[in-house]
Amino acid sequence: MAHIRQIDPGSSEAAADPVLDQIYREAVRRAGKVWNIVRVTSLGPRATRASLALYQEIMFGPSPLSRRMREALAVVVSRANDCHY
Repeated sequence: MAHIRQIDPGSSEAAADPVLDQIYREAVRRAGKVWNIVRVTSLGPRATRASLALYQEIMFGPSPLSRRMREALAVVVSRANDCHY
């Protein structure tokens, strides 16, 4: 099985990087936890920040699609990719 090294929330390594520490604190405030999709990019906090910004724009930015339709499309794509999120 493949393994991707991650920095765990609450670890001294996460606290040592101010960008990652802020990302993790915001994630906990927003969702009550840090989802694995955020943790998997933790070695590159700037990439994590960019990924989260892209997600926010896709899901909440101006669009002819409703929020419900965007969520439905995300579920369909995740299922097609065999992703269990």
